[in-house]
Amino acid sequence: MGVESQSMDTESLKREAGQAACEFVSDGMNVGLGTGSTVKYTILELGRRVRDEGLNIVGVPTSKATEELARSVGIPLAELDDLPHLDVVIDGTDEYDPAFNLIKGGGAALLREKIVAQSSTSMVVVADERKRVSCLGAFPLPIEITPFSCMTTVRAIERAMKCIVSLRMSDGQPLFTDNGNMIADAHTGPNIEVPAATERTLLGIAGVVQVGLFIDMCDVVVLASSDGVTVHRRN
Repeated sequence: MGVESQSMDTESLKREAGQAACEFVSDGMNVGLGTGSTVKYTILELGRRVRDEGLNIVGVPTSKATEELARSVGIPLAELDDLPHLDVVIDGTDEYDPAFNLIKGGGAALLREKIVAQSSTSMVVVADERKRVSCLGAFPLPIEITPFSCMTTVRAIERAMKCIVSLRMSDGQPLFTDNGNMIADAHTGPNIEVPAATERTLLGIAGVVQVGLFIDMCDVVVLASSDGVTVHRRN
């Protein structure tokens, strides 16, 4: 199979998983709308159902990009502060382990994603099989940090994690999140065996705003693989 065919197959699987996740959304729900290349298909399908089937939902986007996409397909939106609760959040992931712990933040939206996930009754993650790992950390761990003395914070993270930490860049300049912060990526390798301990260590560093570890939040993974789309629930 050529590179182009593999790319098309991966995109097709993402589309299937994203659309399948919509089965967890029903009329009258308040829905957290995640960020990423797979969950965009969830948003597109929810928009179609709003238009074609009269689905009555309210969405809370986790990034400006998601907000723009959701508005463009006609999903009614609200601020999280204005809703009493969220029924479900549907989001992507960069990695997930057998305990359904996640690494997120590849799209630089981890702080908003985490606020929305913590506010939701349940979390459904859409992913392709490349995201399933035995131990977290092959994907560099995103850490949102303050711009003030950012390199001091980066060095503190390096000392704490005993690994290389890079400031994320975009077009040769530091990348800023929707919140005006920066992203430090910790290249730990696949050895984050106790995610909760790693999170506690990093949150103890003053310049760290939030960590891209989502622990005990994900309830369901809608997984796209070469065998098709399957649904996996956390025990």
